[in-house]
Amino acid sequence: MNSIIQTPTNGLQNSLDFYRSLNFEVLSESAPTVVTDGKAVIEINPDRFSRAGVKLYADSWSETITELEKITKVTSTPQGHVASDPSGVWVYLVEGECPVSYQLQEKSFSALGNCAGLSLESTDMDRSIEFWGILGFALPGPYKGEAWVAAKNSDEMMVCFMAPMSCPHLFFNPSLTYFNGGNNLENIQKIKDAGIPFAEEITHFNPDGIVDNVIIRDPGGFGFFIYND
Repeated sequence: MNSIIQTPTNGLQNSLDFYRSLNFEVLSESAPTVVTDGKAVIEINPDRFSRAGVKLYADSWSETITELEKITKVTSTPQGHVASDPSGVWVYLVEGECPVSYQLQEKSFSALGNCAGLSLESTDMDRSIEFWGILGFALPGPYKGEAWVAAKNSDEMMVCFMAPMSCPHLFFNPSLTYFNGGNNLENIQKIKDAGIPFAEEITHFNPDGIVDNVIIRDPGGFGFFIYND
């Protein structure tokens, strides 16, 4: 596995408590601190310069950086390089082996339900698709101007792109999205039972005004969309 998600934290124990309360599995408690719901693998990085985004690992990124620099700024870091896509999401290109070894599950098992990948809201869909394409994330077919498309890399990491004015609710770039197939009220209750506050309770998609979609954030500000779709 060479693709993981990174979230910052206001305190390592706060973040561990958050993820444990939602039934994430702790793969490693320190150096690095990593949790998973079976499908998403998340590093909680206490470094004060860390930002929410994606970490990709490889022996060398030289060819990729050459291509990225044609469309965006690439900055050197002690571990490799970092670049930002048009949505502002940071992507860390780390040189070396991923410190985590984990076999992804067919289904996610946390209280949030079925993980459907990372979601980004972009003001430039074409450039976002180009940026992530350079990093190995491929669409299933040509982009034809859709307001929502999803790309996947060889690690089965999914990145979904949303065009402007597509989402009538709060949006935090990046966020993980969970689709629970009409059973989301159960997951919402699990989140309530865990004592996690909602960043937003959404009724927009329900004709009866029922809160059937919610948004939460971890202590570092990383977002989670828990949807009834």
